[in-house]
Amino acid sequence: MQSRKWAAEFIGTFWLVLGGCGSAVLAAKFGGDANPLGIGHLGVALAFGLTVLTGAYALGHISGGHFNPAVSLGLWAGGRFPARDLPGYLIAQVLGGIAAAALLYFIATGNGTVIGQSVVGDPATAGTFATNGYGSLSPGGYALGAALVCEIVMTAMFLVVIMGSTHSRAPAGFAPIAIGLALTLIHLISIPVTNTSVNPARSTAVALFAGSGAISQLWLFWVAPFIGAVIGGGLYKWLCPETGPDVVGKG
Repeated sequence: MQSRKWAAEFIGTFWLVLGGCGSAVLAAKFGGDANPLGIGHLGVALAFGLTVLTGAYALGHISGGHFNPAVSLGLWAGGRFPARDLPGYLIAQVLGGIAAAALLYFIATGNGTVIGQSVVGDPATAGTFATNGYGSLSPGGYALGAALVCEIVMTAMFLVVIMGSTHSRAPAGFAPIAIGLALTLIHLISIPVTNTSVNPARSTAVALFAGSGAISQLWLFWVAPFIGAVIGGGLYKWLCPETGPDVVGKG
């Protein structure tokens, strides 16, 4: 039933935002510089990868385990997903992300943290609520052009990995591992540039709670991932044509 697919996408995106952004907001710099106990850049990158890996194994057989509007669009561009199903998936993913961000906001403010308070040069912290950005909202101060190119390329390569690992000739059962590790690698590369989006639902969810600065830059984190997804999906379709259903949770 279509409603079950939408529910699976809602839950999977909820898990991704809660696990990935939650690790950035709550655990990345826990203890501060004087008593560092946080998981840091590497830990946040791994957390995002683990959410996709576990979510795809748990829910991939129900909905395909997209958990990301750009992934759904890229799979359509690659001939693996019907256009008629895109609106339902995108709505479910965005709503799942917002639900997770709302819960994370409630938890994060439980110790008096003020969400939306600017922490210049470090949007991974609780103050800016793991938002994505460029310029003054980029962890490394990267400009719009660098952020745009980074998000396009990272999303395109993410789609190549997704489509390749779920191809009928790929080893069965290992796709979530490859996809989760790919997302981890993407975060290791691009957290300094944009705080890593490659997922419009993830970006939208936290921006809604972080204030006008993040919202004013949100357009880039829809446009760039969508461009990258279409490039990646179309590229893999050309490299290795295949006709068949999209199931991210299976090889």
